Amino acid sequence: MIKKAGIVFAGGPAPAANSVIAAATMAFRRNGREVIGFLDGYSHLQHYAADQHPLVAGEHYFVFQDQHLRGLRNSRGILIGTARANPGKAVRSPADLDDRAKTAPLARVHQALVDHEIDALISIGGDDTLKTANYLYEYQKRLPADAKRVRIVHVPKTIDNDYRGIDFTFGFFTAVDIMGKALLNLRADAMATKSYFVVETMGRKTGWLAYGVAISGEAHMVVGVEDVEGDLAIQEDGQVRLSLDALCDRIVDLILTREKRGKRYGTIVLAEGLAEVLPREVLQGIPRDEHGHISLGRVDIGKLVAQHAARRFEERTGKSKKITGVQLGYESRCAAPHAFDVMLGSQLGLGAYRALVEENLDGHMVSVSGQLDLHYVPFAELVDAQTLETGIRYLRTGSDFHRLARQLETRIQKF
Repeated sequence: MIKKAGIVFAGGPAPAANSVIAAATMAFRRNGREVIGFLDGYSHLQHYAADQHPLVAGEHYFVFQDQHLRGLRNSRGILIGTARANPGKAVRSPADLDDRAKTAPLARVHQALVDHEIDALISIGGDDTLKTANYLYEYQKRLPADAKRVRIVHVPKTIDNDYRGIDFTFGFFTAVDIMGKALLNLRADAMATKSYFVVETMGRKTGWLAYGVAISGEAHMVVGVEDVEGDLAIQEDGQVRLSLDALCDRIVDLILTREKRGKRYGTIVLAEGLAEVLPREVLQGIPRDEHGHISLGRVDIGKLVAQHAARRFEERTGKSKKITGVQLGYESRCAAPHAFDVMLGSQLGLGAYRALVEENLDGHMVSVSGQLDLHYVPFAELVDAQTLETGIRYLRTGSDFHRLARQLETRIQKF
């Protein structure tokens, strides 16, 4: 019996986050169950101690009431807040789950849930949050037989759309639309000023978002992480890295191709994840976050590539060309969600309730396919049993979606 459920949201914001929260909460409350919203991700849960660091109502959590749900489904932001706190930071292998020191933050999270009589936890977040949900699930499997267990289901969240186990994640289409419209504005600016914009979009690991923005915003070139092959790839310390020179030469060829056709403007879209595969000398001194990721905003690959491409254009032609780097992404993460994302988020939120109450599941991710048909994916199918790492769904080069973007962009001549 689930009498009280908790909801936690972690990682970056995404449009329709509140749709998930509203639908899940409404389902539980309509069936006589209480719902607790834990504030700011795992920030407070991972430091919990009943005597020294208790959870304070109104400051660290709140009990959902009817007024919280009014108009929530279509609202911006995240009602319960978010953060990147990582209680599983010290866990790197299954053996670490048996190490009391390394699992101490997980133990504090579990104890906080137990002390607040939480029977089930709905985790909402990206692949790192899925890892945390799996850590909690695996940690509880190692508890004594008489210990209370909190059932866990996970709802996938990322505007990057790079999740295994689901076709599209909530917020992706809203983010594509917001950034696509911004790109159209930059395209008009480029036409008016006879210049170029190199636009960096969010998308740490894959090119889904960059490609969506490029297609909807009528870009003349798009490059994602998956495109680092052939002339764009170099080997460094046994790893494939992006050749900055080759990328800039490709941009110069684009400019020359368009000038030959009488067009002196253009827009280029790059996935921010390309910064992860830049040569090591470029990344020296860049800080990392709680999950070990490079701070991509500090790299500003759009501006970096724009500067290098402008310099390369002058070297090759003896002329100057205005090329401006722009970052897009943050303005889309808390945008008003589009209807599809509201429907998708709502179905995933309801799916979390159904997974726990109707299907009696634990350690599963909620997913949809087809016409928002619900299904549930075990954590074991999403997380590597040996490394405890989650799998990334890359944009497959040569796929129909990839070919769509290639068909719509400028066909470049070599000069």
